[in-house]
Amino acid sequence: MSKIVPFLTFAGQAAQAMALYEKAFGARVKERLTYSDMNPADAISEVKDEHKDFIGYSELVIGGQIISLYDDSNAAENPTAVSGNVCLTDLLVHFDSDDELKEAYDILSEGATIIAPLYTQTYCSLTCALIDKFGGRWQLMSGYKG
Repeated sequence: MSKIVPFLTFAGQAAQAMALYEKAFGARVKERLTYSDMNPADAISEVKDEHKDFIGYSELVIGGQIISLYDDSNAAENPTAVSGNVCLTDLLVHFDSDDELKEAYDILSEGATIIAPLYTQTYCSLTCALIDKFGGRWQLMSGYKG
């Protein structure tokens, strides 16, 4: 196996989420393709004209790690709620300092659902958990004592 890359799926907000993550984490866009950039045969289903500017595939680099984001054009038309027996996945970002974490938290927390506000944990100096305004689930940590 080469590597595991988290793949985040959005319903038309991937570009806005990418901009937020660039600002919060200093992420760098490695790849960004809209559906209009791609071969129409690459899409799982037909992409409507109003969705041609949605993200068909992208890669962001955060702290040397790649995450991919894309827009499911079907979800934009027919959003569904996740229910039942599920395993939720958060992305954990380690920061070098509490100040860096607080800066990212301030950016991400606008319009977010805070799962756990900033607090100290046995294994780190500062941590928190939130779901950003686009549905991305994040755990932030600094001062890891492991």
